[in-house]
Amino acid sequence: MSNRLDGRVAVVTGAGSGIGLASARRLAAEGAKVVSVDIDETAGKAAAEEVCGVFLRVDVASEDDVREMYATVHREFGRIDIAFHNAGIAPPDDDSILTTGIDAWRRVQEINLTSVYLGCKYVLPYMQAQGKGSIINTASFVAVLGAATSQIAYTASKGAVLAMSRELGVQFAREGIRVNALCPGPVNTPLLQELFAKDPERAARRLVHIPMGRFATAEEIAAAVAFLASDDASFITASTFLVDGGISGAYVTPL
Repeated sequence: MSNRLDGRVAVVTGAGSGIGLASARRLAAEGAKVVSVDIDETAGKAAAEEVCGVFLRVDVASEDDVREMYATVHREFGRIDIAFHNAGIAPPDDDSILTTGIDAWRRVQEINLTSVYLGCKYVLPYMQAQGKGSIINTASFVAVLGAATSQIAYTASKGAVLAMSRELGVQFAREGIRVNALCPGPVNTPLLQELFAKDPERAARRLVHIPMGRFATAEEIAAAVAFLASDDASFITASTFLVDGGISGAYVTPL
């Protein structure tokens, strides 16, 4: 493993499991000091201990919590180089627009979208002061594709994350701050495994559309996070960074 992130300070939200946990591990392995953020204290503390980092319990939809999160990190380390806004939900009551209630809609927007808005809002001033930084926001391949097996609130939230990240990437490019939207395809995480357990037919419909014929691993997405965080991605900003096994480029898939 390279040391291309040696000495840098990284904040990872949703670090207790899935892509967040894999990314905390990968960033630490490449030399970063990782602050693991999660609302689940047990999972978040375990992640932080594993990567010899710091844990912060944060409600990412709370403006006060997010503001204090970044203030705490800056007080502790004096800098914030990498912000990976990854926390998100895909609840079972988010379905077709015809059946998804307003409470489910609002909850998904708060966690998936408002949290990213708050994270960017409160980390950007620290990055402006130091003249550089990398912000990575988790969107999704559903931000660029439509699906008949709809999760309407999730899809809308990820489309908004993509648009917001693109605009911020343009706005702050000349200040040395890069902002990219990471757009994973289906990933074999506890969230997806739960979907398989609850509705195997619906889950199987997703697999047939992936040219590579499998779901991503969390570690593969984490590798993309580490790349975007590093100087190897120094000319990449405002991008729709798809890591989707070819799904967004496919008309039909191989037999």
